[in-house]
Amino acid sequence: MAILLGKLKRIDWAVIIILAIFMAASTFIVYSAVQGTRFEGAHMRHLVFFGAGFVVTIGTALFNYRLLLKLSPVLYLLGTASLVAVYFFGASINNARGWFIIPYIDQSVQPAEFAKLFIILMAAYFLARRDGEPLRLFRDVVPVMLIVFIPFVWVVIQPDLGNAIIYLVIMIGMLWIANMRYVHVLLFTGLAAAAIFGGIQLLNAYHDTVEEILVKMGAGHWMGRIDTFLNPEQASSNDTWQVDNSLRAIGSGSLFGEGFMQGSSVQTGRVPYTYSDSIFVVIGEELGFVGASALLLLYFLLIFRLILISIQSAEPGGAYIIIGIVSMFVFQIFQNIGMFLGLLPLTGITLPFVSYGGSSLLINMLSIGVALSVRVHSAKAPSEEE
Repeated sequence: MAILLGKLKRIDWAVIIILAIFMAASTFIVYSAVQGTRFEGAHMRHLVFFGAGFVVTIGTALFNYRLLLKLSPVLYLLGTASLVAVYFFGASINNARGWFIIPYIDQSVQPAEFAKLFIILMAAYFLARRDGEPLRLFRDVVPVMLIVFIPFVWVVIQPDLGNAIIYLVIMIGMLWIANMRYVHVLLFTGLAAAAIFGGIQLLNAYHDTVEEILVKMGAGHWMGRIDTFLNPEQASSNDTWQVDNSLRAIGSGSLFGEGFMQGSSVQTGRVPYTYSDSIFVVIGEELGFVGASALLLLYFLLIFRLILISIQSAEPGGAYIIIGIVSMFVFQIFQNIGMFLGLLPLTGITLPFVSYGGSSLLINMLSIGVALSVRVHSAKAPSEEE
């Protein structure tokens, strides 16, 4: 009991308070987004998901993260196997075969969400062996790239470009913090820049051919999103419809917003998925610049607390885990908000701790639990070992 109380005291309760604020705010926002739609009442399920998430967060925080690192190869294999299985046996939602439907409770589970944390744990387990020494190209960097590449491919062919990109961002953040040599950074930066430039040139030169290939993959909607971002003057009105309406809605919110449950785009359905991927549009329209800024401040405080835990970590493995989690959150926040401001291409990425969604919320809460476990177990007495 004394050990349990000692662990509870070491939990960063500031993070828990921030999550509680997210729970309250997001429940009201989801409530506004689903009123008058077939999803009415989803805010209560969202509240239940959050409640279960808090149990997962606290429970995981009390569990020694070092054991998770030791188990990471098994978790990684199970996560990758689930990605393969869902491709062949999963349900198709929004043109992507990436969900298992749990019978009787009619709840979907998305393995691509859980694969994020498994990739982070596996990469941290591998990188921690160097103990902060500069990474070697073929013995360290390339194996980590392979760890990420395998699930990346399976998620791309679902197709789910949003989560696939998150895997790459996690890899970049963890390789950087694990002391990747600058010459290797320059090498891969150059290769990435060349690939992006070459890809854009090929896309412009063989636009129709690329579109046909994407249609055969079941990802024909990608071309419309790419055109909306790179060549908006050539994109059709159908392709730019969601972004255009989102920009109008956010702009109409002005400084203080149109008021809670007063957003016209929500009430008329001009912006789809306002309860999940497009929930930032609801915030911008109903709460305005002030409400959106308050949300960003809350994210800043959460990321700040996580980085503090990383700095205070007694072992590289713990720091690498948290940086992977922070990379995941920062990119999702930047991508989700940026795509509705016309700064980034439209992808299916939820807004962490705000969007409705069981799998995404659960994996985010689980990730916070792992980060808190690093804090709880970073300065333990030998008698407290699991």
